[in-house]
Amino acid sequence: MAHPKMRFAEIYEAGDAWLADCSAHPDLVRQAWWIEALAPIPSGTHWLAAEALLVTTMQALNRIREEHRGPVLADPQLDRAWWLVPSNAADELADVRAVAVRPFGQPLHCPPTGWQVCGRFWLHRPDGTGRLTDPAVLAAAVGPGGYRPHTEATP
Repeated sequence: MAHPKMRFAEIYEAGDAWLADCSAHPDLVRQAWWIEALAPIPSGTHWLAAEALLVTTMQALNRIREEHRGPVLADPQLDRAWWLVPSNAADELADVRAVAVRPFGQPLHCPPTGWQVCGRFWLHRPDGTGRLTDPAVLAAAVGPGGYRPHTEATP
């Protein structure tokens, strides 16, 4: 007999497949999800995680059109959210006060795309395409004073 939640997960299979493949051990990721545990997926190779307060993230989601959003993971208990951004985004987001890019290789503990696990869920789910949030779009969405375009030279 199939796991009761697996029928719902079929809807999100493309996102789950992409997310699991971001790990060096996709089978272990799927095993964690099967037992309804979070799967540690290291950042760096496919994406980095830009961490922000949950309220900041919710406001930014309202400012970014859906076609420009990449995956966004939320944990209301920790009052945190993580935007998946390109692996080269750390420098571009370094001066943005509202976000902190987690170090290369640090795992992000992820639920599958279709349901909540341990209080974490996807505000904007991975869709299997590999689309990530552009760091310039994220910087502009999190508020004034947080973003300086590269064209502005500092004296």
